[in-house]
Amino acid sequence: MNSNQRCGIVLAGGRGTRLWPATRVVSKQLFAVYDKPLIYYPLATLAEIGIRDILIITTRESRSAFERVLGDGSQFGLRFSFASQAEPRGIAEALLIGADFIGTRSVALILGDNVFYGASETIRKAVADSTQATIFTYPVTDPERYGVIVFDVSGQPTQIVEKPTSFLSSHAVTGLYAYDSSVVDIANQLQPSSRGELEITDVNRAYLERGDLSVVRLGRGSAWLDTGTADSLLEAANFIATIERRQGTKIACLEEIAYRQGYVTVSELQKLADQMPAGDYRAYIESVINEG
Repeated sequence: MNSNQRCGIVLAGGRGTRLWPATRVVSKQLFAVYDKPLIYYPLATLAEIGIRDILIITTRESRSAFERVLGDGSQFGLRFSFASQAEPRGIAEALLIGADFIGTRSVALILGDNVFYGASETIRKAVADSTQATIFTYPVTDPERYGVIVFDVSGQPTQIVEKPTSFLSSHAVTGLYAYDSSVVDIANQLQPSSRGELEITDVNRAYLERGDLSVVRLGRGSAWLDTGTADSLLEAANFIATIERRQGTKIACLEEIAYRQGYVTVSELQKLADQMPAGDYRAYIESVINEG
């Protein structure tokens, strides 16, 4: 794979405390969201925008389970590497853990519990420029739960505020961030916040202050789901189920994405199908093959 291409990192660590006791022995990113593991969804977002070299960061306890579920990625025409996060010390720590993996490349960092739908082309175009940082916002009714972007009257971003206590903006920062290769240097200069974490908001502020931050607004025709709670997991599963049943297509089907993107051939896709047990998922893959 071309070492100059953008690489990807999926941060699938954390303790999942908001989902306790379900997360007592299983990482939340391995929970089923309708018909596939949650980790498939952020991986699909990266694969759909052309990112094929992906580092998955999880806990030491869960790493072997992720390796069993995902393998090395070659079955999807991708390459998966794995690393461990000893303790949840902030999203920005993923950039330090992945520093050697990133090297001199640009990188897209996505949170392992974020689901994006209908935004692939917008994201692909937005991250084409690898010389700056790009973040994505989505309108929400509860901005106090998120980091938000404040815009001036001309629509230019002026502030990034983490969990504002009074209303400043309804544009929440999603868990997908694209950076140039200088992001590792920025992450190395961070100081832990009052929470004892390396904050991704501080990384984004550094780019904003030097005039290298692009903000892309997602909205109509797309969906962003943050599945950190039991209710939001259920909402995501219901959303995926509704779309898949009505359209007869699957969301975040890594095998199909690999085929559509040209990462695997039809014969390789058939081999994948042959290895699957009989069921709806295999039947769907075979329908993709038969479509030609």
